[in-house]
Amino acid sequence: MDASVLLTGAGGRVGRAILTGIGGAYDWRLIDREPLAADALPDGVADEDVIVADVTDERAVREAVDGVDAVVHLAGDPRPNAPWDSVLSNNIDGTQTVLEAAVDAGVDRFVFASSNHAVGAYETDERTPDMYRRDDRFRLDGTELPRPSNLYGVSKAAGETLGRYYHDHHDLSVACVRIGNLTKGHPPKEYERGQAMWLSHRDCAHLFDRCLAADYDYEIVYGISDNDRKYYSIERAREALGYDPQDNSAEYTFGGEPKEEAEPDSA
Repeated sequence: MDASVLLTGAGGRVGRAILTGIGGAYDWRLIDREPLAADALPDGVADEDVIVADVTDERAVREAVDGVDAVVHLAGDPRPNAPWDSVLSNNIDGTQTVLEAAVDAGVDRFVFASSNHAVGAYETDERTPDMYRRDDRFRLDGTELPRPSNLYGVSKAAGETLGRYYHDHHDLSVACVRIGNLTKGHPPKEYERGQAMWLSHRDCAHLFDRCLAADYDYEIVYGISDNDRKYYSIERAREALGYDPQDNSAEYTFGGEPKEEAEPDSA
């Protein structure tokens, strides 16, 4: 029988990438604050497995998490300019609500969608734009302290710390994925920073699959594809999780076209 997984924020971009890529691999329970379109649901997900609720609703969260083996927590206010009252309620309090419910329900593992914004302030004027380029050797590897670029990033750093607490005090396996720039089909067009932190939908689904399948204690890893230009290391994701990304922004032109299909003068 497939492992049962609660996916919060299932209707968002990351949730759709996960369900499209590995929807058939797990027994899903989905929660989102908005109704989910029928064509977004994997085969086998019944109406009773889809919950319309906010993660700040403790009763709904506890009902959702009851009986599952793992939680992938994506829900929250995703706006980089989100105000403090929203990130506090939706991202910090909401994450703690889901973690507490998961522990009380006997869940074994918790996968947390962190963000590049948790470390965005490492991109100083002195380092950029060189750090976005192929030959630059600067790397963040997950062992560095958070250095948020906005209040949204603060909330993601707080989520990582909450995960550390629940791992240390409740023996919960926790993986925090600092997600880069997720786009479908091609890297961000004409955006150097975005191409350096590109995460394809295929690699996104694979990475979260590895977070659900691998054995680990507490990990912080970067969620990007195997791009030639990168300033996030994916070595820890390879070593701890068995991550094996297939995509690379260098295989596309700066305009986002596959190089083998592009005109010679646009490569």
